[in-house]
Amino acid sequence: MSTTALAVVQGSYDIAMRAESWLGGQLIADSIPIADGSETRDRSLAVPEQITLMIPRREQGFDWDPGTDPAHPLAAFGQMLRIDYGIDVGGQYEWVNRGWFLITDSSTDGDTVTVNCAGLLTLIDEAQLVSPFQPSSTDTLASVVRALTEPAMTVSFDGSLIDRAVPLGMQWDSDRLGAVTEVLGAWGAAERVTEDGYLMIEPVSDAGAAVLAITDDPDGGTVVRWGGSTTRDGAYNCVVAQGEDTAGNQLNGVVYDTDAASPYQYGGNFNPLPVPFLYQSSLLTTVTQCRTAAASQLTLLRRQAFRKLSVTMVPHPGLVTGDILSVTGAGLTNARCAVEQLTLPYSPGEMDLTVRVL
Repeated sequence: MSTTALAVVQGSYDIAMRAESWLGGQLIADSIPIADGSETRDRSLAVPEQITLMIPRREQGFDWDPGTDPAHPLAAFGQMLRIDYGIDVGGQYEWVNRGWFLITDSSTDGDTVTVNCAGLLTLIDEAQLVSPFQPSSTDTLASVVRALTEPAMTVSFDGSLIDRAVPLGMQWDSDRLGAVTEVLGAWGAAERVTEDGYLMIEPVSDAGAAVLAITDDPDGGTVVRWGGSTTRDGAYNCVVAQGEDTAGNQLNGVVYDTDAASPYQYGGNFNPLPVPFLYQSSLLTTVTQCRTAAASQLTLLRRQAFRKLSVTMVPHPGLVTGDILSVTGAGLTNARCAVEQLTLPYSPGEMDLTVRVL
């Protein structure tokens, strides 16, 4: 987003939405009229993104009811939508790409066509293995991820990840996305779909500078209200990762929550005894690999159970889950927080976030 657009979204502004429909790599419709809709993202889900669109049945001289036509732009036979969010920056719109989404169903009621979409990981999630998948003796973690996901999605790997061979004897029977998740867990990595539709594989991390500061300051804040939540469910203060070396010996790697700022710190008030989460994978063949996997699993667990804050604010179309914010309000001052869930309206309204205090 430009500096001008970033300044505009700090207050009330006019928006516009547009979408393109693609099928088989070909553009089949642009300027799809979006009357209303919303986008939700929750990175605790296998497929984080869900979209609902309300489209006038007849607009621009075209009937947007897909009926029984498998090639219609809004049919659910492989059609993908590229959705842009427009910000009025003074007589013209700056367009922010929200990503690519797979149409999962569409229906017509009167003069309105309702279209539901999901993130592109749906392509992997629904594609169960038709026969057991067994890596070859030359396969690595990266090649296995590619074999399980391409050509449905194009994979890109963060350069800081160190690839390694896959142990012999590995096999996955049916769950394709589950297999990808296991490989990434043992690698200390996680996946996300970029706005360009690529599957990005990168280390599990909460590092990085804040992309936005939010506050309820009446003289310039964008936050309307706050709400908090806390739970012991799913809370652990250590992770035990177990693997097996080439001789068949069991290996353990243990990582404790030693962060003094963490309410789940090992030996602290949460519980002076270990509360372990057990992670097992045959892909772990050294103690170092076990410890790396344990550390990444502890970070992932913190996304489930930690100090969380619900935020209602002026919509900011540049935000996605995983972004780091600087939060002032609700008892916090310039606190680093990660966006775990969001709901972005595609018409004038308020944006809802769930952020995790880091």
